[in-house]
Amino acid sequence: MSPVLAGVLQLLALVVALGLSYRPLGDYMARVYSSERHYRPEKWIYKAIGANPNVEMRWPAYLRGVLAFSAVSVLFLYLLQRVQGSLPGSLGFVSIDPDQAFNTAASFVANTNWQSYYGEQAMGHVVQTGGLAVQNFVSAAVGIAVAVALVRGFARSRTGELGNFWADLVRGVVRILLPISVIGALVLVACGAIQNFSGIHEVGQFAGGAQQWNGGAVASQEVIKELGTNGGGYFNANSAHPFENPNGLSNLFEVYLILVIPFALTRTFGRMVGSLKQGYAILGTMVTIWLVFTGLMMWTEFAGKGPAFELAGGAMEGKETRFGISASAIFSVATTLTSTGAVNSFHSSNTGFGGGIDLLGMQLGEIAPGGVGSGLYGMLIMAIIAVFIAGLMVGRTPEYLGKKIGTREIKFAACYILVTPALVLCFTALAMALPTPVHSMTNSGAHGFSEILYAYTSGANNNGSAFAGLNADTQWFNTTIGIAMLLGRFLPMVFVLALAGSLAEQTPVPETAGTLRTEKPLFTGLLVGTIVIVTGLTYFPALALGPLAEGLAA
Repeated sequence: MSPVLAGVLQLLALVVALGLSYRPLGDYMARVYSSERHYRPEKWIYKAIGANPNVEMRWPAYLRGVLAFSAVSVLFLYLLQRVQGSLPGSLGFVSIDPDQAFNTAASFVANTNWQSYYGEQAMGHVVQTGGLAVQNFVSAAVGIAVAVALVRGFARSRTGELGNFWADLVRGVVRILLPISVIGALVLVACGAIQNFSGIHEVGQFAGGAQQWNGGAVASQEVIKELGTNGGGYFNANSAHPFENPNGLSNLFEVYLILVIPFALTRTFGRMVGSLKQGYAILGTMVTIWLVFTGLMMWTEFAGKGPAFELAGGAMEGKETRFGISASAIFSVATTLTSTGAVNSFHSSNTGFGGGIDLLGMQLGEIAPGGVGSGLYGMLIMAIIAVFIAGLMVGRTPEYLGKKIGTREIKFAACYILVTPALVLCFTALAMALPTPVHSMTNSGAHGFSEILYAYTSGANNNGSAFAGLNADTQWFNTTIGIAMLLGRFLPMVFVLALAGSLAEQTPVPETAGTLRTEKPLFTGLLVGTIVIVTGLTYFPALALGPLAEGLAA
């Protein structure tokens, strides 16, 4: 079987698995966030944190809950790393330096999971399981909660109430993420992923010294790292490591975990707003972009020129031979079009255009299908921009799902769109202009520029993957990328929740003959075009200096 055919069959199998999960999971999540019933374990949690899950919140109160919980999480995770050397189960590792502890705490709380350290050489069992793995759950649940709040803004009228953040957070963890993770961890263990609390073992003597491996609760962290679109690996090699991703079946299953909740949330959206067709329109946009990017990535990685490419059957540098080009391309696109950041190959070794596809996937806003929660609310923001553009074309006040998109709403949407590019481009410009940061570049020229552009794109978009050629473990990068991750996560949430509150206060407008039919394929095409044009106008100059210049010079 040819590698290309194998890749196509893997992609088809993935589409079938996602299709079978779409309806039951999407409907289940809609019931979770619409139910008035509280399970007993949930009541215990509410009592422990002093929250009343039955009190509805307006958007400022909902936002305060998001920010307060996240701030406490950053502080807790920072302190846990700083005292690691005194904790049991530390495997002899010392406490983490302040700048790296801040970067890691910001990273995992922001659902980014950017790692400027070697996981198996820095973090003990307590920090890995009690700190990082816990944040994998709750940061994902925060993203879903914010998305659900925006959906309620569309679904409700003449009220500013968006639900209860604490109830949404707890339900996301207890009813959605935990049950799926338990089943998923068992699947990964069956595939060969490890799950233990063993220490460090010497596995062989070599000329350069002894090779050592340490065990850990890898399968349980691996499943939520993918399911919650987090991405932080137990080992430095991430999902290219056989303890995390043993074989082709586990690889395909991990890609499935990355995509299943973000895609299914479009049905949750359709169910909650009372129109499944609206959910299908958003799904169609996501699927179109995802399939196009996957096809382009496979093509550019198979189409490399030169003797080395021809002998290897494509661009095999930096790719795990167990997976090859096809599985690596599918995984790469899945992670950069979501906010996952897990890798089973090293993106710095992709062809010039392949690295550009990874960059562009993040720069689109990671909305195809995007991170858990963040992908849905990012796509809905783009839908608002699309109907606004359509309204300008015909001279009519834009409407979406029965809500008028006026000056206030479009300002919130515009601020959301501008925040992340401003962070990416400003921090990249500073790093290139100052004398010290560029010393961390392994490569010069266009590829070296791409390393820094990729780092800030990954951080500000809460992706977490790296180009693998940049030494980011410096005070400059730990601090600035940490700031970019926090601002890139929580500033957009401010505008999303403010928009949700504004929409919820409105009185629905009746549909007329002049109303744009946003459930039709025509709107899907308009939405895809809006996403590409807005991103292209924003990032094209930077892309031209990096991956495009490298690809054209190859």
